[in-house]
Amino acid sequence: MIDRRVFIGTLAGGLVAAPLSAQAQQASVPRIGVLAPTTCSHPNYQALREGLRALGYVEGKTIILECREAAGRYERVPELAAELVRLRVDVLVTDGLSPARAAKQATKTIPIVMGTVGDPVGAGLVHSLARPGANITGLTLTTAEMNTKRLEFLKAITPGSSHVGVLTNPGNPGPPWGYARPRPPPDRWD
Repeated sequence: MIDRRVFIGTLAGGLVAAPLSAQAQQASVPRIGVLAPTTCSHPNYQALREGLRALGYVEGKTIILECREAAGRYERVPELAAELVRLRVDVLVTDGLSPARAAKQATKTIPIVMGTVGDPVGAGLVHSLARPGANITGLTLTTAEMNTKRLEFLKAITPGSSHVGVLTNPGNPGPPWGYARPRPPPDRWD
């Protein structure tokens, strides 16, 4: 069985590598701009590195990662996105809603690969999941659509439960339930 982070890293690496291969003739060593809301040592970025290695890229030789980290200070994200655009990276990789929005605001031409955005359509990042449009693509958690199913699973494994608590990061500008509150399961909990 494959490790989830390695799978996501390889998938993300493939999404990142596609625009790079198209631009390989223009630059000798492609540069990936990584816009991290936390730190560049976060497991998501380690998985990206592993995925790129699995595709044959060698960091510092056949590819350069320009990582900018906000360390949880979301107000810094737009400034860091603008810095990566000024560096003329070949592709921007983001994780979360705030970095994806900042990257979209910072450039209309550099390809953006977003990760873990709950509802990119509802957030106005893409036109649709099937055809994102413009210069942005990536992965989504489809949070809003999955919350009802998650509650159904939770009820199935804890049938005696009557309350559910949700922990969120108040510093993250994304709403905790995506962009739509989940509909209660058919046999609603009371």
